[in-house]
Amino acid sequence: MLGNWLKTTILMAAIVALFGAIGGMLGGAQGMLLALLLGGGMNIFAYWFSDKMVLRMYNAQEVDEASSPYLYNIVRDLAGRADLPMPRVYLIDEAQPNAFATGRNPQHAAVAATSGILQILTARELRGVMAHELAHVQHRDILISTIAATMAGAISALANFAMFFGGRDSEGRSNPLMGILVAILAPLAAGLIQMAISRAREFEADHGGAEFCGDPNALADALTKIDAYARGIPMAPAQAHPETAQMMIMNPLSGGGIAGLFATHPPTEERVARLRAMV
Repeated sequence: MLGNWLKTTILMAAIVALFGAIGGMLGGAQGMLLALLLGGGMNIFAYWFSDKMVLRMYNAQEVDEASSPYLYNIVRDLAGRADLPMPRVYLIDEAQPNAFATGRNPQHAAVAATSGILQILTARELRGVMAHELAHVQHRDILISTIAATMAGAISALANFAMFFGGRDSEGRSNPLMGILVAILAPLAAGLIQMAISRAREFEADHGGAEFCGDPNALADALTKIDAYARGIPMAPAQAHPETAQMMIMNPLSGGGIAGLFATHPPTEERVARLRAMV
């Protein structure tokens, strides 16, 4: 638990520092101070409300035992096995098979699954996926991923502002080139911060989820199937908010080549191989 709080603190500090650096490039010392205050305030806001923002981005609808007994009962059974409080359960009306967890701690957690994942996975495979998401909850890294997504989006917006209004040099003079550099480098830096915390987290959640459901091959089969389907089915909310891609069990964005160097998810083949080795 201490390790995850340390990760969260480092993440917040890195993002505030990035805000300050961008503010300094855009408006000198005054811009840096304003950006630092903004970054600190947004971190506080993200801690309390980022989960609600992400769920709203995906138009996720909360369900219960009456409205979605199949999904709800699977989550309830797994939460009991993991000795976790029952999280809120959400359904996302998207054809792409995917799922994610969010919230600031296990007492305020939520898990969300797309309608597509319910259609293509067997009950055994779906248990593996939801166990993976509950492992994220137990490891208390859902706060990290949600804050990272929210703040990365804010940094991208700040970078777009830089593109339009330019930056300032050390003497306070207008410098359009500085604005262009900020617009390019700021989202890249935010992406690197996300990548640094995301890949290892997925392996840990795979391992924990396999233990929760007692069937590593179920999650391995699910990942193989999701990977095959997700490549050909776009997800509009993820395309509109790419900073949230790292929250998903599988990258919802299509892309290869140089984009793979900054992928927030480890290769599916490696994840599957590790799960198979647990048997």
